[in-house]
Amino acid sequence: MTTKQLSIFLENKTGRLNDVAKILSESSINMKAFSIADNTDFGILRVLVSDTDKAYQILKENGFAVKVTDVLTLHVDNTPGSLYAVLDLLAAANIYIEYMYAFSEGDTASVAIRPDNLEAAVDVLKQNNIQ
Repeated sequence: MTTKQLSIFLENKTGRLNDVAKILSESSINMKAFSIADNTDFGILRVLVSDTDKAYQILKENGFAVKVTDVLTLHVDNTPGSLYAVLDLLAAANIYIEYMYAFSEGDTASVAIRPDNLEAAVDVLKQNNIQ
């Protein structure tokens, strides 16, 4: 239910995302899911990869500012209301969501959530049989 996520700080200039993708590709590391948030000076690439430790080391060696963070990952039905049910449980437990990203394919949606209280969020989801 918890997964290690990399947060990579990128300058807002052409090719920086390409650099990350190339480095990971050359190291046979697969990007499984990602999200990019930006402001005027830099962007944050949040990414789930096939080998977090190796990716962290390689990116650091190549001069990237990178941090490892725990996030919740879960799968819900790809139907109206499925995500709402999860979010409602977390809100009822006063768990704030700092950010999240998701994708769906077929009958399932995969979601990565960064709550303000990871342990409490895991407990709430387990109590409600959410995988």
